[in-house]
Amino acid sequence: MVIFVLGLSLNTISITIFYMDISDALSERDKVKFTVHTKSTLPNFKQNEFSVVRQHEEFIWLHDSFVENEEYAGYIIPPAPPRPDFDASREKLQKLGEGEGSMTKEEFTKMKQELEAEYLAIFKKTVAMHEVFLCRVAAHPVLRKDLNFHVFLEYNQDLSVRGKNKREKMEDFFKNVVKSADGVLVAGVKDVDDFFEHEKTFLLEYHNRVKDASAKSDRMIRSHKSKSPLSHNLHVLGKLFAIYMDLNQFFLKVSELFEKTRKIEARVAADEDLKLADLLKYYLRESQAAKDLLYRRGRALVDYENANKALDRARAKNKDVLQAETSQQVCCQKFEKISESAKQELIDFKTRRVAAFRKNLVELAELELKHAKGNLQLLQSCLGVLKGDT
Repeated sequence: MVIFVLGLSLNTISITIFYMDISDALSERDKVKFTVHTKSTLPNFKQNEFSVVRQHEEFIWLHDSFVENEEYAGYIIPPAPPRPDFDASREKLQKLGEGEGSMTKEEFTKMKQELEAEYLAIFKKTVAMHEVFLCRVAAHPVLRKDLNFHVFLEYNQDLSVRGKNKREKMEDFFKNVVKSADGVLVAGVKDVDDFFEHEKTFLLEYHNRVKDASAKSDRMIRSHKSKSPLSHNLHVLGKLFAIYMDLNQFFLKVSELFEKTRKIEARVAADEDLKLADLLKYYLRESQAAKDLLYRRGRALVDYENANKALDRARAKNKDVLQAETSQQVCCQKFEKISESAKQELIDFKTRRVAAFRKNLVELAELELKHAKGNLQLLQSCLGVLKGDT
C-alpha cells in the first residue's frame, strides 16, 4: 500500500490513498495475464476501486511511453519487468512425463512435486517483478500523474498493444548502437557540476560491481542445488552392500542425512534467490536506468555547449543571431530542467538502494543462521547414531 500526504495545514490533514497490487495472474501457454487491482481517492480516477487485466507487452508499452516522453528526461524511469520465461520449467515437466516409465512411483512423485514447486516459484517471482514496477511508478510524484499510467490502470478494455516486429527490433538495435557511440562522446565531457561528475564515475563502477555480484550469486545458488544427487547415490550404494550390515547401515544413515540437508540447502537456495539474487538483478536494471538519466543530462550539456559555440560564431559573423539565441535558450532551459530533477532523483536512488540492501541482507543473514543451526543439529544427530550414542 502506498499512502501519500498531499496537503497539510494547522487545522486539517488531507491524505490521499493510492493502493495497488496484482491480485491474480493466469498463465496461458506463452502468455501471462495479470489482474491489476487499484484503490485510490485521487480525483483523476473515475472510481475509487477498479481492476483490469494486463499482459506483459502492456507493461513494456507503459515503460517505453515514459522513456520516450521528453518531459521525463530528468527522471530515473523504473526498469521494465523482465519477460515471463517458463520454457525451462515446462520442458523439465515434459521430459519427466516422458520418462515416467523408467522410474519408481515414489521417485516420479518426488521429482514432479519439486518441478511444480520450481514452476510456482518462477510464477510468483514474475508477478512480484511486474508489481514492483507498478509500485515504483505509483510512488513517483511525477510519473504517477501520467495519463498513460492512468489509462493502464483504469481502462478496462484491451490496450491493443503488440510486441515489436523484426523491423522495429532492428531499429532499436541501431538506436542502441548509436546511443553507445554517443555515450562514449558524452562520457568524455568534463561535467560542470562536481556532484554529477562524481555520480557518473560512481554509477559506472557500481553497475559493474552489481553485475559481477549478480553472476556470482547465481553460481552460489546453483552450488546449493548441486547436492541433490548425493543422497540417492548413497542410498543405492547402501543397497549394494546389503550383505555387509555395518556398511549398509552407514550408507543408509548418511544417505538419510544428505536427503535432509538437501532439503535445507534447497531452502537456502530459495532464500538467497529471493533476498539476494533478485535484489541484485533489480538494482542492475535500475542502476542502468540511472546511467541513462546521466546520459540524457550529458547529451543536454553537450547540446548546450554546442549551442553556445554556434551563438558565438553567429555573433562574430552577424548572421542568424536571433535563431542562434533562441536555440541556445532552448538548450539551456532543457539542461537546467534535467539537472534540477536529476540531482534529487539520484539522491532518492541512493536512499532506496541502501534501505533495500540493508533490509534484504539482514533478513538473509537471519535465515542463513536458522538454516545453519538446522544443518548442525542434523550432523550432530547423524554422528550420534553412527557412534552408537543414540
